[in-house]
Amino acid sequence: MLREIGYGDKGCMINEKPITNFTNKDCVDITEEFQCGEKSFNNISNVCTWNYTGRGFDYQILAGPMFIGIYTFAAIPVGIAADTYNRKVLLGISVAFWSVCTLLSGFVNSYWQLLVLRFGLGLGQSGCTPYATSLISDYFAEELRGAALGVYNWGIYTGYSMSFALGNLITRANINGQGWRWVFIIAGMPGILLGLLIILTVKEPQRVKPKNEEGSSGNNTTRHKLSGIMTTFCRPSVLLLCFAGSIRNAAGYVWAYNTQIYFESIGETGTDIAKWLSWIPMVAGSIGVVVGGFISDRFVIKSGPHGRIWVLILSQVLAAPFAAGALLLPTPYAYISLIPNYIIGEMWVSVTLAVLVELVPSYIKTTSVAVYFFIISNIGGNMPLLVPVLRPIFQSFGFTQLESIRYTLLTLYPGEYLIGSALFLLTLFVLKRDIKYIESLGDPKASKADIVTSFDKIMSDSANEESNQTKL
Repeated sequence: MLREIGYGDKGCMINEKPITNFTNKDCVDITEEFQCGEKSFNNISNVCTWNYTGRGFDYQILAGPMFIGIYTFAAIPVGIAADTYNRKVLLGISVAFWSVCTLLSGFVNSYWQLLVLRFGLGLGQSGCTPYATSLISDYFAEELRGAALGVYNWGIYTGYSMSFALGNLITRANINGQGWRWVFIIAGMPGILLGLLIILTVKEPQRVKPKNEEGSSGNNTTRHKLSGIMTTFCRPSVLLLCFAGSIRNAAGYVWAYNTQIYFESIGETGTDIAKWLSWIPMVAGSIGVVVGGFISDRFVIKSGPHGRIWVLILSQVLAAPFAAGALLLPTPYAYISLIPNYIIGEMWVSVTLAVLVELVPSYIKTTSVAVYFFIISNIGGNMPLLVPVLRPIFQSFGFTQLESIRYTLLTLYPGEYLIGSALFLLTLFVLKRDIKYIESLGDPKASKADIVTSFDKIMSDSANEESNQTKL
């Protein structure tokens, strides 16, 4: 796609015609166009070609800011709407809209058209997780919520794996000479039907209120909700949770948008990559989010709301060496290292969402999820822009092209696992302090399961008080 449309940096890469025992790794370290054209192998000329590589700011802007900007800013108003209007209808519209944008991406002929549709993708996807998380949290009780959110997040890893299968294998099949265009068309069609099915078949559940909110009519004005959001996200425990999630999310974005580039740089073909990554993220990642949610559900029963955060801390520390292994080991061991990395490292997704929805009042649940994604996506989603910044820095210290890619990703992938874990640990300390404060205000014999309700009441009362002061 990038070579047909023409965007991003140019560099030396293997010619489209495969040559035995000659890989992209033999071309990638050539930095001059004339040297690239002169490269030969076993008396065969033109084994390398100077073309668009998929690296550079054009690609990173397309992958990051153009999508993330609208995705995050639109999420807040759609979150407010979801706390008032029918969530399943809004979810169905969102799914259908972004699927149409995906399908239309198969017909673009210029970079700016791709940017516009990428913008539309962000707009459509901005409502999906806030709506879905709110629906799931009302469908399932607290002791099942983490596992339920884990099942929902299967979609992340299934979609990611399918992108390698569709992107590499269907492009190579070159159906009707259209290559990559069929990838977008095939990927977009099912979502349009799914959006309609959601609207027609999913039931809107009754909005679940904590015990302390039962029987109260509540103040559901937009001003009251915004006041509640400000109060909630100014709490140190919630704010730190968002910062920790942002750094961990950044690691995922960096790896997702540079996986193909890295493996091609070490000599893997698109078929080789698809053979492994068409199933590893889907299977291992899906196991991770569900197991993480299940384990955190057990922890929260025994240890209270801060029990889930231990899962976040330990999972990232344990996963970091396997993430590094994917960048340091030769293939196929690099691929194999990704299996435990996904199983352990991806536990954070459902667990963090479960922690968040248990720390916010029910009347702003969907909006809070939207604000959370606004924060973690703006910080994490724009982190891939550091890749083209760090690579030249490593090269200035004498590293080769391949080494500069490798060490840039080591810094921004397993490195951010460890930074995220440290921030989750800090969140734990702050949350424990808040829990002690809440317990000091209530019945000393109150169960730890009641602490979340106490959080809800304190934040809701604070928002009500602020709203009343505004009226005065």
